[in-house]
Amino acid sequence: MYYKKIFFKITYLLLSFYSIGFSQNKLNVGANQISEYLSIIKDKNIGVVANNSSVLISKKNQIHIVDTLKSLGINIIKVFAPEHGFRGTKDNGELVKDEIDPKTKIKIISLHGKKRKPSKIDLEKIDVVLFDIQDVGVRFYTYLSTLHYIMEACAENGVKLIVLDRPNPNIHYVDGPVMEDENKSFLGMHPVPIVYGMTIGEYALMINGEKWLKNGIKTDLSIIPILNYNYSSRYDLPIRPSPNLPNSKSINLYPSLCLLEQTPISIGRGTEMQFQIYGHPNFSKTKFKFTPKPNFGSKNPKLKNKICNGYDLRQNKELSKIELKWLIKSYKNYPFKEKFFNKNFSKISGSKSLEDQIKIGLSIKEIRKSWSKKIKDFKVIRKKYLIYN
Repeated sequence: MYYKKIFFKITYLLLSFYSIGFSQNKLNVGANQISEYLSIIKDKNIGVVANNSSVLISKKNQIHIVDTLKSLGINIIKVFAPEHGFRGTKDNGELVKDEIDPKTKIKIISLHGKKRKPSKIDLEKIDVVLFDIQDVGVRFYTYLSTLHYIMEACAENGVKLIVLDRPNPNIHYVDGPVMEDENKSFLGMHPVPIVYGMTIGEYALMINGEKWLKNGIKTDLSIIPILNYNYSSRYDLPIRPSPNLPNSKSINLYPSLCLLEQTPISIGRGTEMQFQIYGHPNFSKTKFKFTPKPNFGSKNPKLKNKICNGYDLRQNKELSKIELKWLIKSYKNYPFKEKFFNKNFSKISGSKSLEDQIKIGLSIKEIRKSWSKKIKDFKVIRKKYLIYN
């Protein structure tokens, strides 16, 4: 016991020095600051919500948080995995099974398989849960829903939750229809715009503060904030956050192009240009063409092996708003308009009215104006939970 205490004391001092030295005038994610949470988790049974993006970043290395904490003697007894799985290799929407991680021998509980929320049994003997997943600041990115259910389960079972905050690559704007109650699903559970301009740590504070959990319960919640970060910061993710967001351009275009996901139009799944192109075989002939084929993250892509006439957006300037022109253009060019919007479109958009507005031919200006009041109201709520300058 004596040697264990000495080990943790030395480790704590070294990590404190590491965090301070690395973060001088440089952005430093919450996970890197082990000295800020080591004293809370040592000698405790720990659960970790993590995927391939859950890494500690140094000048030379990227080491997974589970591997790091295990090497420090932290007793991790379970890992909880979101959509795409613990290693981030599963397709969009693919169900993920429980498993044993071959490297660490830790049991992995899938939160994108038979269940979305940890059970009481799953949380038995766990004292603290660490949540460390890279978000992209978009309402229908399902890691937010995983956060919601983790918070709810922790609150119901008396388990402390620590969110290790990470930058939001789309933090520079707030835009889009606000989610309406009748359209809530795992693709969006809260009354927020498509792009909400908050880190995932701030978002967790908002879920707690606005009492969005079942029966208004609250989680015993702590946030390990990002150092040297603000809302004008630009951050290129060192690891793709999910299989079909390969780079910064795709992440920036994702909030706008994903509106085409619930239509017949391809947005590049099955290519190496996911969320950077769009098209369909029935569009008028275009100079740019692409053919979706099975690949990493998309075993059976929409319009597989069909030549699509399309548009290449890789040189498009950075967006600071939801861009509707590609959705409207696709609707106008698609010959079977009655089959354009599928039943899940309102779960992505958050509002049935967007589909109706496009069908009756409202202008982009008119559509955007219809969002303005709810966005303004949301910004008042959002302001209460912002923790960066």
